[in-house]
Amino acid sequence: MVFVLRLLIFIAIIAIIYTGYKYIVNPKRKLELAQEKKHFYFHDDPDNVKKNFLLTYKGILFEGEKYLGTTENSFDVVSISVWVKQPERLKGIDRQDLYFIEKEILIRYPHATIEWKNPINQLLLQ
Repeated sequence: MVFVLRLLIFIAIIAIIYTGYKYIVNPKRKLELAQEKKHFYFHDDPDNVKKNFLLTYKGILFEGEKYLGTTENSFDVVSISVWVKQPERLKGIDRQDLYFIEKEILIRYPHATIEWKNPINQLLLQ
């Protein structure tokens, strides 16, 4: 009986450790934490073109939609549309910040052209 109780306690401890580990390495949690701390974080599944990427910069959450197309030698992401989830939080963002975000996106998708959605494209057009 004592052996069974010890085994159950051991299994419970392993389950708690596993759950804690999964929570700590969860990319969504890292994204939310970076947004709260106003750091840059890029959350993406590069192997899945259908899945949008999320990035946070200066506490603002951006979402990007990837479009597959042909490059000179292969199929790759050739176009990306980027928009902001909460436009009211854009206060204080300037062109240099948007250029930084573009540079980070182009590091991951070098063949892509980036299209900014409203209201960000209004800043770039001025």
